[in-house]
Amino acid sequence: MGRLEKSNFDELILSKTRLGIISALVGGDKLEFTYLRDALKLSDGNLSVQIRKLEEAGYIKVDKVFVERKPKTFCKITAKGRKALRTLIKKLENLVNLD
Repeated sequence: MGRLEKSNFDELILSKTRLGIISALVGGDKLEFTYLRDALKLSDGNLSVQIRKLEEAGYIKVDKVFVERKPKTFCKITAKGRKALRTLIKKLENLVNLD
């Protein structure tokens, strides 16, 4: 398969859900869990699992704080996450530009 081998891609962010999370965060702002949940139309449980995987990989940073005595979870993309996304985009561009 050469350049098209699946192992050449970062499987972690190639997932539709995780790519959606990373894409939402790439603007640089911290986004709240509930915003991500609603924007990506995910259940709390599914989003929690996907956030944990991205956090464990070092692609996002998660902050849990209290706002007006209520727990809030915020996510922000890391430099490592940005690099992983850039690498994925570059590889996809290379596929499109095959001669």
